[in-house]
Amino acid sequence: MNLLILTLLSCCCCLPAISFSNAFTIPPTTTITLHHRTTVTSHGARLLATTNDNDESSSSSSSKERKPWDIIRFVSQSSKFISPPSLPFIGGSKESTRRKVGPGETLWTPSSSQNFFNFAPLDDVVMGGASSSTVDNNTGTWKGIVTDANNGGFVGIRSTPFLEKNNQNKKLVLDMTNCKGVELRLRKGDGCRYKFVVRDSTEFNGICWASEFDAGAGSKKTSTIRIPFDKQRPTLFGNVVKETKTFDDENVAGFQFAYSKFEYDGKLNKNFRLGDFVLQILEIRTY
Repeated sequence: MNLLILTLLSCCCCLPAISFSNAFTIPPTTTITLHHRTTVTSHGARLLATTNDNDESSSSSSSKERKPWDIIRFVSQSSKFISPPSLPFIGGSKESTRRKVGPGETLWTPSSSQNFFNFAPLDDVVMGGASSSTVDNNTGTWKGIVTDANNGGFVGIRSTPFLEKNNQNKKLVLDMTNCKGVELRLRKGDGCRYKFVVRDSTEFNGICWASEFDAGAGSKKTSTIRIPFDKQRPTLFGNVVKETKTFDDENVAGFQFAYSKFEYDGKLNKNFRLGDFVLQILEIRTY
């Protein structure tokens, strides 16, 4: 359990820096650098995190407000995206299968029996923050409250692991080589700037491919957003990765929405505001 928690601490792709003050048990005298500005050090039974406040991009825009870290919500959210090790004597190994999809295919709509994944929240609680969101997979409505307490400032939803509808022991990846990208049909969003993320790996913390978009301003008007694969940015912990492999469109394994005070490399999202937000996802399809 301790190893799982330590692994999950570095899972966020939206915020460049974070600090938190609660603790749980890990082996004594352990030091871990989550990324280039956050270090976790254990001393006996306490886990402490420190952030380099000399970094102008984080300290100049961070709130001084501190709230207790909700470790229960942290574990609850993170566990939805981790598959336990496969043990043959309790159900066999989870094999992977690749499904080829073409342009114009629907990948997800609210409450559809054809969905091979759902969405679940993955907010800044995973890095010590206090923002909170919920998603209703029956309506596609994602809403919540964003706060920069504890140096946080983002919310997100991520697809659960892709699984074959007729065989839940088979993991699924999508071959999208015949597609140019993904098309989103959305409602609401208050004109704010969000990110859509495509994952070409089942790694929890791996490099992800991000695109930003501005949602529509009306509450009833439907907007269509296209996410071209050739315009995506490879990112890790909110920073653009300069040298990386090309996007693997034969191995699409996950999707993610994020609403963050930061865009990339610590730069502020100019089309963002703290407080309540709501975005309704009506359809995800290929083009």
